[in-house]
Amino acid sequence: MSDAVPQTTSTPLNEGQRIVDTFVAPSKTFTDLLRSSAWWGPLVILILMSIIFSFTVQTKVGWERAAENNIHQNPKQEERFSQMSPDQLSAAKTISAKITAGFSYGITVLILIFTSITALLVWVTVNFGFAGKAKFGQVFAVYMYANLVLNIKYILATIALFAGVAPDSFLLSNPVGTNIGYYLSSDMPHILVSYATHLDIFEIWSMILSVIGVSIVAKVTRGKAAAAVVSWWLLLLLIFGALG
Repeated sequence: MSDAVPQTTSTPLNEGQRIVDTFVAPSKTFTDLLRSSAWWGPLVILILMSIIFSFTVQTKVGWERAAENNIHQNPKQEERFSQMSPDQLSAAKTISAKITAGFSYGITVLILIFTSITALLVWVTVNFGFAGKAKFGQVFAVYMYANLVLNIKYILATIALFAGVAPDSFLLSNPVGTNIGYYLSSDMPHILVSYATHLDIFEIWSMILSVIGVSIVAKVTRGKAAAAVVSWWLLLLLIFGALG
């Protein structure tokens, strides 16, 4: 990874070009954010993909089954459910199914919140720690475009569901085998599986794109951008993994 600070270009891109270039020529997309930090394209794709994926889970797996599968992956939750009376268990399953459905269909809001927090932390780090010159909106837009590659994961998961993946083995939190955690036994410590789930092809790809983008909009070397992006990714991973 080069430490050179990328130069800007005056050639404007439309939204379609930005989206395509995120995959094939990311520097062009991120350089264009210096002109305009709009991010409506990735937002539209995120909303559409979340609806398509959620509807597929609803029809091919069902929310109660999806909720139960996730509970079985968490020993503490499974133990709590096993101690309930039949009536309590039935009510708890109904509530869990509704929460799971709401979480899936409302994932766009949660992603925007988490992206805002991550972008804020990285923005503060590169600007005040590494003398960067980025605006918060530019760093946020970098993350929105970098996250475009994560949609591929859910496209693959949707295809797998239509291809006949067994509902009993489907996990909403980890729907397709693009990470190490997918292949670990459920008997492994839950926290280890949680951490391994983030060793994901598309999550790492997204992080690399974020490094390139932050370097460009903050006008810092890629080494400094990587220090900010990767450090916060690791710290947030440790925190949320422990809480999970």
